[in-house]
Amino acid sequence: MTGQSTDDNQADAAATIAAKPARVERQARLPRLFLWLVAIAIIIVIALGLIWRLAGDRLMTAALVPRGAFAAADAGAPYDYGDPASWAARPGLADDPAGFVPEGAAVLPKGDVPVFFVPPTAAFDNGQWNGRSSDAATAQRLAGFLRTEASALAAAGPLWAPHYRQAVLGSFLANTPETRAFAQSAQQLAYADVKAAFDRFLQAQPPGGPIILAGHSQGALHLLRLLKEEVAGTPLAARVVAAYAVGWPVSIDADLPALGLRACESRNQARCLLSWQSFAEPAEPAAILDVYYAGIGLAGSPRANTAMLCSNPLTGSIGDAAPASANPGSLVPSATLTAGTLVTPGVPARCDPRGLLLIGEVPSGYPAFVLPGNNFHVFDYPLFWEAVRRDVAARVVAWNAER
Repeated sequence: MTGQSTDDNQADAAATIAAKPARVERQARLPRLFLWLVAIAIIIVIALGLIWRLAGDRLMTAALVPRGAFAAADAGAPYDYGDPASWAARPGLADDPAGFVPEGAAVLPKGDVPVFFVPPTAAFDNGQWNGRSSDAATAQRLAGFLRTEASALAAAGPLWAPHYRQAVLGSFLANTPETRAFAQSAQQLAYADVKAAFDRFLQAQPPGGPIILAGHSQGALHLLRLLKEEVAGTPLAARVVAAYAVGWPVSIDADLPALGLRACESRNQARCLLSWQSFAEPAEPAAILDVYYAGIGLAGSPRANTAMLCSNPLTGSIGDAAPASANPGSLVPSATLTAGTLVTPGVPARCDPRGLLLIGEVPSGYPAFVLPGNNFHVFDYPLFWEAVRRDVAARVVAWNAER
């Protein structure tokens, strides 16, 4: 038995020795396999990034443009702006998103100049052409945008931001005659709500007092129409401390003459308008420029070959440049837009000949919502959050000085 046991032990040892190289080889292959997997993942990410960079606009169009016809009834009844629930931000609202102050920013005393802020598009559904911004998921996104955008203006005074039946995101990507017609109807419906909200806002303000008008993206589009149809050539124009039509192209020759306000040329100037569109470099704005140059301006003339207004929020002027050291703070929001930190110094800003506001290389901390072509549209306000806050304060001083 002892001899048999010894033979068995020797056999087991020999098998173990024979198996050891195989285990060592398998263990050696594991790091190589891991490296290959990492390399493949990197290649996939690079390929997807290239596809997004080259065809992102087409992919967004295919995914987001509504398929059916426009029907006003799909968006429900108009909002009643006498009802506090019809406002996304307003005086006295509990947990008002516009009252957000990022970490690292000073809490300022509240001024007394009312602000009317038209929010950007938060309705992304492609099932219909308009979406109610008070619907749960849309309202959550909208609150995030108000925290990162309207909050820069809120220290000036009580801020009002209406819910409205927004034209959905895909309506701005419509690229056929039929879908463009539906998109125009959707935008008209949205504007009707904004105008009704503006009328209610004015009723709540002391007669003759100063007001600040602002908006972003779709909100800026509706704000520009308000300026043309409700402000220009009326006594109301003298009450406007400043208008911030940010994230929507404004032609100096084809739009500005119809708005009743000049472009802001310095920070100590009131009753003027600012507009900018933010891109990191290298900027690829063809999708925006193609639409801009093909359009007819609010003054009735073509925008083709006209200069786009580029206000520099770091200087309060037009068409100039400022280094990062001139930016008193960029708001870097959380991915959910529920929190954020003020980073100092912020990004630089330089107007290029096309009228784009260039912010240099892609800044860190903005992982979500960056659009194709290095378009930092969603962050037009946050990138210059503290500068906008100071700009508003300076223009209130200028308006009072003029009076």
